[in-house]
Amino acid sequence: MKKIYFVTHNPGKVKEFKQILEPKIIVEQINYDYPELRHDDPMDIAKDGAKHCAEKFKKNIVVEDSGLFIAALKDFPGTCSAYTHKRIGLKGILKLMEGVIDRSCKYKSAVAYCEPGKEPIAFLGEEEGTIAKEERGNNGFGHDPIFIPKGYDKTYAELDNTEELKIFRRTAVKKLLKHLSL
Repeated sequence: MKKIYFVTHNPGKVKEFKQILEPKIIVEQINYDYPELRHDDPMDIAKDGAKHCAEKFKKNIVVEDSGLFIAALKDFPGTCSAYTHKRIGLKGILKLMEGVIDRSCKYKSAVAYCEPGKEPIAFLGEEEGTIAKEERGNNGFGHDPIFIPKGYDKTYAELDNTEELKIFRRTAVKKLLKHLSL
């Protein structure tokens, strides 16, 4: 049975990966701060992080870089979503969106895999949605209380646990599973 090491501080992401990959692929977490490339493309950021970690730990590594790309804000916060969340939080993003009619956005998730001594590969998942006018719900993490997935009238944070598994991340992780199963 294949084992991968998922480098992340986020236990919510680990849970999502395990739900998709196990029991076919065993997922173990490595809680480590790797240097993150500053770039507009989450695929490049994820590949760079996976390569760094594969060489450092000499293990089969997976990293994930995701972001919320808001059309009216010229794709801000994008790949700086975690930093923005820490600095201004959801209230800050909602403040930036006050009076904005076009509330369309995309969540993007890039999942990169790298084995020691090899080049990384990455898989992208995307999901369209809109930004809510206020925080709603208590489930999930990150931007979940303000992201309304396309086809829903509830935020991710309002959806129950079976629906909470994000389509954007699930799509990227399923592509990884297909690659690892070859």
